[in-house]
Amino acid sequence: MKTVIITGASTGIGKAIAQLFLEKGHNLVINSANAANLENTYNELNNTEKIAMVSGDISLIATGKKLVETAIERFGKVDVLINNAGIFEPKSFLDVEEKDLDRFLSINLKGTFFTSQSAVKQMLKQGEGNIINIGTVLVDHAINGFPATAPISSKGGIHAFTRQLAAEFGKNNIRVNAIAPGIIRSPLQAKTGVDNADSLAGLHLLNRIGETQDVAELALYLAESNFVTGEIINLDGGHVAGHSI
Repeated sequence: MKTVIITGASTGIGKAIAQLFLEKGHNLVINSANAANLENTYNELNNTEKIAMVSGDISLIATGKKLVETAIERFGKVDVLINNAGIFEPKSFLDVEEKDLDRFLSINLKGTFFTSQSAVKQMLKQGEGNIINIGTVLVDHAINGFPATAPISSKGGIHAFTRQLAAEFGKNNIRVNAIAPGIIRSPLQAKTGVDNADSLAGLHLLNRIGETQDVAELALYLAESNFVTGEIINLDGGHVAGHSI
């Protein structure tokens, strides 16, 4: 039984991860910036003994600290941190304002960075730990017609951060990896202006989009692995590997 912190856990990928890890018997500390959505998910999961919830903006360092404190108070340890919380919106490069870039960097990169810092401090005391970050295949395979320089810059930082953190703390048996999803069916698609996510299936060699369960299953594998670290794993149906014509 592991104690797992999941940020951005109230909807989409984060919620699917929470559901799967709970089914496998793990203790959860779930987070969302939207308190109402978080409470709805908490009630839906319906297991007060194995779940604690902490609402709060992950860009605030205090939120990451509170997540770790809650995990220790409720379950005595922090085995896995899944940095899932993030935002993503397309916008033309020439229209990006300073406030836009600051928002992506604060929530996506800064949130992942300092929540991990709080978790690593506890993992060092325990002698091991596991961190799973969420990036995107668009860092390595950009799409013409989908302008997203600001969010991709923040996600690129997460990819680099993943490898650097794995290098720094590998000797302490702290594994750090990232999942880079392709197009996944989730509420995020509607937020980015995509009304029919299946219309993007052609971007993947498998000619279909992914499901949140696909991401959850890979997260579970990484959480249970003792010998994978420093990896950015594309979960993309072949998006990066090649093209369909």
